[in-house]
Parts: sequence; structure tokens; C-alpha cells
Amino acid sequence: MQLHNNSFTVRLNARQSQHPKEESFNFRIDPKLKADFQTATEAEDKPAAQVLRDFMRAYVERQRERAFAAEARRQSRLLAERAADPGSDEAEVMRWVEDVSDTTGWTA
Repeated sequence: MQLHNNSFTVRLNARQSQHPKEESFNFRIDPKLKADFQTATEAEDKPAAQVLRDFMRAYVERQRERAFAAEARRQSRLLAERAADPGSDEAEVMRWVEDVSDTTGWTA
């Protein structure tokens, strides 16, 4: 990682080949936040660039999880709407699930 005044230059390695490609990601940062971040990473003996890459990976993963959850909710709502029609395949499946899930009369 290179430091220029109050901004970071982060080089990201793409490890898809024997010759990694590097990209720079420049952004402005408050001087106090920069100093605090450097102090925190030094205290843990971790390179600031590695911590930033880890943050970026975690952010991307959280975004993927949110997108997946949003799509699951969309599909669930769509199926619930379809199941509201008593003649639909979805309603038939829901009746079957309720029948096989009925524990009335079961003994422990």
C-alpha cells in the first residue's frame, strides 16, 4: 500500500494467473480516521491494505447475501399469491404439506 497525503492507494491482486494483475483504488479520507485506522492495524500487526481488502470482500459477500434474501422474499411472495388461488398447483402443494405436517393423534 502506498500512502499519499490523506489518501490511500490500495493495490488489489487478481490471483487468477501466475502474473497477478494489480488495480489501484484511490479515495480521500479524513486525516484522523486514517491515523486511527493505521494505529489499529499496526496494533494488530496487520497490513492496512490487507484489512481494507478483507473489508471489501466482506462487503461484497454481504451484498450478495442481501440480494439472495431479497430474491427469496420476492419468490415467496409470488408463491403465496399463487397459493391464494384454491385451484392452483401451489395451493395443492400447501394442502399436501399441511396434511403431512398434521400431528393430531400422534403420541410421544
